Amino acid sequence: MSDSMKTQLVSSIYLQEVELQEKPADDKQDSKNSNNADKTFTVEDAVEKIGFGRFHILLFVIMGSSNIVEAMEIMLLAVVSPEIRCEWRLEDWQVALVSTMVFLGFMVCGVLGGYIADRYGRWKVVVGGFVWSAYFSLLTSFAPSYGWFIFLRAMVGCGVAGVSQGFVLKTEFIPAKYRAILLPLATIFWMLGSMLIIILGMLVVPTWGWRWMIRISVTPSIILIFLFKFIPESARYNVSAGKTEAAMKTLHWIAKMNRASLPPGRLVEPITRERGSWRILLSPSFRRTSVLLWYSWFVASFIYYGSVLSSSELLEKNLLCVIDADKEHQVKHRHEDGLCYCIPFGYSDYQTLLISCLGEVALVPANIALLNVFGRKMTLTVLQLLAAFFFMILNICSTMFGFTVLLFLLRSLVSMNFNVVYIYTAEVYPTVARSLGMGFCTSFSRIGGMIAPFIAQVLMSQSVILALCPFAVACVLCALGNFLMPIETKGRALLQNS
Repeated sequence: MSDSMKTQLVSSIYLQEVELQEKPADDKQDSKNSNNADKTFTVEDAVEKIGFGRFHILLFVIMGSSNIVEAMEIMLLAVVSPEIRCEWRLEDWQVALVSTMVFLGFMVCGVLGGYIADRYGRWKVVVGGFVWSAYFSLLTSFAPSYGWFIFLRAMVGCGVAGVSQGFVLKTEFIPAKYRAILLPLATIFWMLGSMLIIILGMLVVPTWGWRWMIRISVTPSIILIFLFKFIPESARYNVSAGKTEAAMKTLHWIAKMNRASLPPGRLVEPITRERGSWRILLSPSFRRTSVLLWYSWFVASFIYYGSVLSSSELLEKNLLCVIDADKEHQVKHRHEDGLCYCIPFGYSDYQTLLISCLGEVALVPANIALLNVFGRKMTLTVLQLLAAFFFMILNICSTMFGFTVLLFLLRSLVSMNFNVVYIYTAEVYPTVARSLGMGFCTSFSRIGGMIAPFIAQVLMSQSVILALCPFAVACVLCALGNFLMPIETKGRALLQNS
């Protein structure tokens, strides 16, 4: 055999050995790719796998800032009330009607906004709500009469109802173990909004008047509208609507921003035709939860705005039992023969309101601890019973400092209660009805908001103790109702469908 033939034979044997070695590796790779192709994952799996990162910080800041705008629109009522009472010579019931009309707009548009968010997307409703509320809030500053003022404020309330759907959008992006931390921290932004409108009132109202205060207060809304382009549509909504490709695009972007990876395989979720249906809320699975939640929201709004408007009314009319009162607070301002009076806020009144606003976040660490240790239902019970106690002792005689401390603690409790109700509602309902569930709940809450002014501003002038009792009783009844709620959402994944 020649040398060339030997060389060819050796080369052939070598090539066969190489092919035999490479074939198992290729088979193994093909098998691995095949296994990955067969694997599937849900949005919940993807959200948990991506974890917390830079996207969630951006989400927290931008969506939290929406709370600033919402708080400014609501707290504006407490600051403006003495001014419009003076300008249009309003009686107590007319001042109370201003708040009621805002909450009426919120109630009517709350359910509508929830339905649209479940059918057509959360992002559209939130941005549309911002544009709507900013536009009508600006028009409010040009109101020529009391009638125009309450109509335009009702339109503002309708826009704020859309803005509140931002809580659902935010919740759907946050991993389960971080929800009990990040969502309570959002009250910081609500506190900042409340303080900002009070500071504006302190600086602008005495010199330029309440109309310029409203015009300046619209500025954050306009800025925030442009920042919403950095927040994507909810991936949970997209998959429920059959837009899997859009959901994958959003999840890939979030994973890249967080420097994380998605689970192996394909995103698979069933397409749900029945989205935004009230039947889901009243199905056997959710009927009792829905009814009890509607009352919880009613009470949350009733006691929150009751505490805000009561503090404003007690300060404006000097109805407090203050031991060390100065000459100004020794004068009791009441209606005589149906005549109106004109008593603008003083610097010390603004200061007391500012300090009470700090109560919004003072007990946030305690709120986070309660949520993580005892769960949502027990936390609600504890907060509501404590709020009932502080409402009743608000009538005791104390120093001005003592009253400020009581008001500070009461604001902390009612604010924490409202926050926990928000969290529980966003967690308990499935994606296909989450926004509608939130819409129904916020609408019921505004019924409480509509009633609160007539208790805190009209009845308060007649008897402080009679005005505080309804708030305390509502808290106790709601605390007892929490024991009947069948679902605890602590640590539970968000449901995609019912």
